[in-house]
Amino acid sequence: MATDHELRLRERLTRLRGLNLLGGTRLSAELEKLQRQLERIQAAPTDEEIWRSVELARHQDRPYTLDYVERLFEDWVELHGDRGRADDAAVVVGIGRFEGRTVALIGNQKGRDIKERTKRNFGMAYPEGYRKAMRLMELAERHGFPLLSLVDIPGAYPGVAAEQHGQGGAIARSQALMSRLGVPIVTCVIGEGGSGGAIATALADRVLMQANSIYTVISPEGCAAILWRDAAEAKKAAAAFKPDAVHCLELGVIDSIVPEPEGGAHTDPDEAARLLGEALRDALDELEPIPADELKRTRRAKFRSLGVYA
Repeated sequence: MATDHELRLRERLTRLRGLNLLGGTRLSAELEKLQRQLERIQAAPTDEEIWRSVELARHQDRPYTLDYVERLFEDWVELHGDRGRADDAAVVVGIGRFEGRTVALIGNQKGRDIKERTKRNFGMAYPEGYRKAMRLMELAERHGFPLLSLVDIPGAYPGVAAEQHGQGGAIARSQALMSRLGVPIVTCVIGEGGSGGAIATALADRVLMQANSIYTVISPEGCAAILWRDAAEAKKAAAAFKPDAVHCLELGVIDSIVPEPEGGAHTDPDEAARLLGEALRDALDELEPIPADELKRTRRAKFRSLGVYA
């Protein structure tokens, strides 16, 4: 696992790379200096370390959204239903107090045993879940509550019923609504951040990842099944597209990495919650003074720039 010092260096390096370098600036020299420091500390994660991140992101004892709610929030009130069809238990939304401020929270929730996993559809959301999330987004906008989003989803549910209920449209509308919100939005990937199911609630001003989480357009097994027609080649696929936090930070997909206890968040959920709480608080403190129009403008520019090669 990368050290805190290394993570801070990588974060500074990523932020500097995102700046437009003007003539005569010394930023390019600072970039080279940081890069040399990183090279001295540690090489890029190996294929084995990348796969270890995949395993830890999926660990059955890893804290889920409600585990963090229990440790970080006061006066928590969960909301249910999409006001149209049903309540999707794979998506948890509610209002609570966090670090002295009222916030709205969206999170994905998996299950601990087979009964709960079935109830929550193994964390895979239906369109009803995204419509429920959009209800909360509109509530946050109406009352000026900052929005937090904890992402831990293998992917949106790909079943026939989900498609019949408008899965793709629900994901698109959720992203469009997040882009228009005038309140601060902070997202953290706390486990698996899979495909459109994850980005539907992750179009945020600050996108964080816990150190042993993954964020990817497709699962390693799905990628392997497409490229090699063999899901057993998942480890090779993960090594190729690098869904781990360090590589996502270098790619510019996320803004910061949240450290975890040694061995993973599941080894000490209380410490993992403390570290996550600090990162969320710092991000909110940074964003809250920014006017709504500027938040929306910079948020849109941020996501429009992703994937653009200059």
